[in-house]
Amino acid sequence: MKKYIKHIAVAALFILLCISVSITRRNSETLYDYALREPETAYAEHVTGTAASPGPATTDTESIRMTKTTVEATGEEETEEQMAQTDTVYPDRIVYQPDFYYEPLSDDLKQRITGLSYKEDCPLPYDDLRHVSVLYVNFKGNTSTGDIICNKAIAQDLVEIFYELYQADYQIEQIRLIDEYGADDLLSMQDNNTSCFNYRTIAGTNKISMHGQGLAIDINPFFNPYITYKNGRQQVSPAGAESYADRSQPFAYKIDENDLCYKLFMEHGFSWGGNWNHSKDYQHFEKKAEE
Repeated sequence: MKKYIKHIAVAALFILLCISVSITRRNSETLYDYALREPETAYAEHVTGTAASPGPATTDTESIRMTKTTVEATGEEETEEQMAQTDTVYPDRIVYQPDFYYEPLSDDLKQRITGLSYKEDCPLPYDDLRHVSVLYVNFKGNTSTGDIICNKAIAQDLVEIFYELYQADYQIEQIRLIDEYGADDLLSMQDNNTSCFNYRTIAGTNKISMHGQGLAIDINPFFNPYITYKNGRQQVSPAGAESYADRSQPFAYKIDENDLCYKLFMEHGFSWGGNWNHSKDYQHFEKKAEE
């Protein structure tokens, strides 16, 4: 009996040794190996903005871009199927990346903006406008969906730019149609809302703004105000944004020539209101339509 007990003990020891080796190998698995094995779990934070990160947060733009690209690659087959279904349901929709697309205005959207951003005397045909849908990272660090109406001439530019901003976790407080503010530009700016099309004149003039053609967009306007000078006195719009008029001061969400948003819009042929001589519109990017 003692002889059998000895053999059983040796066998049990061998089994425990095998289990120990297995656990050790599993625990020594790198984050990269884990990501390859469980991509949906490993990259959940970058997709939803809510899951806990398995390690310390990173601010490296290229790392974030590689992470999100990997997520898209792992879901390539499903994405292609979804895009095929989208093409059937929305034949005029142009999809740049999943959740980044533009399309002609629907009848419901036309009705929604008529009398607000689309005034009765607006000479721009509805067919020249596009509804753009993008994802962005809000000030809480969460992913949100933004809606923009713009001229069809810059729709492709916008989906490409906002995709790059999203990849880099560039924060925008909100992107809502200005019609939610009664097409009131001041209310939209005070709420720090990023918006594009609004058929209106330039403040203090009778000239139609580039926004009236859907060729201009304002980004985080409260932190990047519109500054004019009258009788040598500085005027800042929106009200309450006076502390952000001094661009020599460091603060969050400031657009300057070192800012990613500025660089992307410049790469796409836009001009920046921060470079104007007689006034400064730090929130404002515009692009002339090609003749």
